[in-house]
Amino acid sequence: MKLSIVILNYNVQYFLEQCIRSVQRATTTLDSEIIVIDNNSSDQSCEMVKRLFPEVTLIENEENVGFSKANNQAVAVATGAYVCILNPDTAVAEDTFINCFAYAETIENMGILGAYLMDGTGHFLPESKRNVPTPKHSLLKLFGLGGSYYAKHISEEGEGEASVLVGAFMLLKRSIYNEVEGFDEDYFMYGEDIDFSYKVKKAGYKNYYLGNAIVLHYKGESTQRDAAYYDRFYGAMRIFYKKHFNTNPIFNGTVSLGVSLLKTFKKSNRKPRSVKRSEKAYVFTENLSLLKGLSENLDIPLKSASKAIFQDEDFSDAMLIFDAEYMQYSQIFTIMKRLATNNNQFRIHPPKSRFIIGSDCSDEKGSVVVF
Repeated sequence: MKLSIVILNYNVQYFLEQCIRSVQRATTTLDSEIIVIDNNSSDQSCEMVKRLFPEVTLIENEENVGFSKANNQAVAVATGAYVCILNPDTAVAEDTFINCFAYAETIENMGILGAYLMDGTGHFLPESKRNVPTPKHSLLKLFGLGGSYYAKHISEEGEGEASVLVGAFMLLKRSIYNEVEGFDEDYFMYGEDIDFSYKVKKAGYKNYYLGNAIVLHYKGESTQRDAAYYDRFYGAMRIFYKKHFNTNPIFNGTVSLGVSLLKTFKKSNRKPRSVKRSEKAYVFTENLSLLKGLSENLDIPLKSASKAIFQDEDFSDAMLIFDAEYMQYSQIFTIMKRLATNNNQFRIHPPKSRFIIGSDCSDEKGSVVVF
């Protein structure tokens, strides 16, 4: 078997459904399998997988064992020559895996291959390609001072060596995954991808970023910048540096003080997030039943539109609802990227589903309307 796609799920039923459907569409020409491992979700995720995707391998944990341990469990039963670690709040384009394998065949000694991650607003996510987070770079990032945390030497749509890739999408040979003993289970929910990327690099392989392999990642930065975020960031980095770098009491004390100050500052300056509500919506579909269902569940004027309209017209201040049975994900992603700066909202109707899904903020999971 060529590829095993591993999806770790926790209470994101509708996002998971879209993820699986997009993966199925993207692997029609690949000998592949999908493995979903669930960390004791309290929603209907597992029931949904059993009902809609009986061909998918489902592992149901009786407790939330965290990111690292769960992915290691799933890879242990995988049979593909390659494994792809994929977040459930993602959707892949039809050519994502095809482009990845075409590029991988041109690279010697490849470790992990990462992709162009885009949030629900159509904007690029810079964590798609990062450098090794030295203590200095991590401190600069923690204080919002930039530095060389991100791999800016590669353009967003370019390709090249990037030391650290994001755990939302990681493609590599299963033999390499096993060689470095998978994700470090000392990490529970942050920093695992940094440590894993660094372990693969230390093992003598090179990690790469590929800008023409596009993945929609709704959750973006994954966590809001609240007190818990800074505790997790500091905790994960402390584990990472203890394992891979020489630190000292001065460094540890500086970071600890910085985290405390940032938590206090963010708490006192936190403002409610506001998203401008669209006054009009365009539905790109040929499905009259979909139009009817949406009109009954959305309190916004709807207008049916053809995808050909994008050849002649740009949109702004509107909600664009894409029917993925009418358009390919690759087409949808291209339009989202082009219209990202026009103050639009984007929603997708996954194939064979009865809901639309989207996100208007890069640090939130997004929203779902079921009809």
